[in-house]
Amino acid sequence: MLSKRNILIIVVLATALVGLAWFYASPLEEPKITEIPSTEPSLLKLPAGFKIDIFGDNLENPRVIVFDPAGNMLVSETKAGRVVMLKDSDKDGKSDQKIIILESLRLPHGLDFYSDSKTTYLYAAETNEVKRFPYDVKSGKVASDKGESIATLPADGRHFTRTIAFGPNYRQGSILGGLGLSVDKLYMSVGSSCDVCIEDTWKRAAILESDPAGTYTAEFAGGLRNSVFFTFHPKTKEIWATEMGRDNLGDNLPPDEINIIKVAGPEDQYGAKRYGWPFCYGDKVRDKKFNPEKIDRVDISSDCNTTTSPVIKIQAHSAPLGLAFVPADKGWSKEWEGDLLVALHGSWNRSEKVGYKVVRYDLDIDGNVLSQAPQDFIWGWLNGDKVSGRPVDLKFNSEGALYVSDDATGVIYKVSPK
Repeated sequence: MLSKRNILIIVVLATALVGLAWFYASPLEEPKITEIPSTEPSLLKLPAGFKIDIFGDNLENPRVIVFDPAGNMLVSETKAGRVVMLKDSDKDGKSDQKIIILESLRLPHGLDFYSDSKTTYLYAAETNEVKRFPYDVKSGKVASDKGESIATLPADGRHFTRTIAFGPNYRQGSILGGLGLSVDKLYMSVGSSCDVCIEDTWKRAAILESDPAGTYTAEFAGGLRNSVFFTFHPKTKEIWATEMGRDNLGDNLPPDEINIIKVAGPEDQYGAKRYGWPFCYGDKVRDKKFNPEKIDRVDISSDCNTTTSPVIKIQAHSAPLGLAFVPADKGWSKEWEGDLLVALHGSWNRSEKVGYKVVRYDLDIDGNVLSQAPQDFIWGWLNGDKVSGRPVDLKFNSEGALYVSDDATGVIYKVSPK
């Protein structure tokens, strides 16, 4: 029979385990939603010349948006473990069907499509792996819900979402003993397990790379605390990624960032450029509050001079997520062509809330940043201290309409020039 002392120990341990499980399963960044928008997005404001409508609603935690080769929209419902298709069958600009494509997944987030000479695949990033599913473009269905695992990732942690996208091969030669020669690469973003720490694996706080078949997994860039979203510049084809800075340095430090993720050069000893975390932030600034007694990894350094500076610095705690470049010849202003739109998910631990909007940065068509000052593009989710939504992903369709996911209210917005 258990003694009272042993029972007490069991209760304490169980409580601690529950607390740890909550910590690692929760996104932590969830302020109370104090006002829910109506079926008409009347709370939201845009510059003159644009209209905004609700394309899809009644979704559960919608995050990543992707379009299949036929133009159908797929969305990851991360907490629900689903990938769904939103169809506009009557072409009235609003989804009238929600079709489950995949379910019973483990925190699915990133989505992308890839076609080889025989098969079109839907790739889905769960928190612990990336799977690919043969996809029938005509029917909009996967051939099987089992999927083929092509990359193993470290699961869960403080930042548990994994984002993926196909892009070009930036390397001049092979890596890992002859691998890495494919024309196309799958890039995978994995956030840190903590706020600030020394990770025990190179697969965290990094953007990883693989070939489409998953023959190998390698580090492409490191020192990225939580680059939840990334995209490719339409002209330079370079990777542009958002980055969330650490907490507990006050209201205004460190800045959140936009980084251009470049391939390693001869000067990068371990085959991947470093972007600062956990030792540095902003423009090579040393984090004086992080001074671990022991550093077990030899592939990271506390020397900020060896890190790559951000191309854009953003107000701390804004929580930048999705980003997209304004397309050419799709009805948008010629002056805005190539400008960068960024979704600011919003602060959760700042004394005065910031973010909760979509902003625009002025760039030239070659990707040079002309101004560090953001211009509001969609705002109104934050009114005083009241929060009515949190923008996540930004995706343009082939016709130039912009779609915005809101994981707090379960809505996909559609933005179009009038």
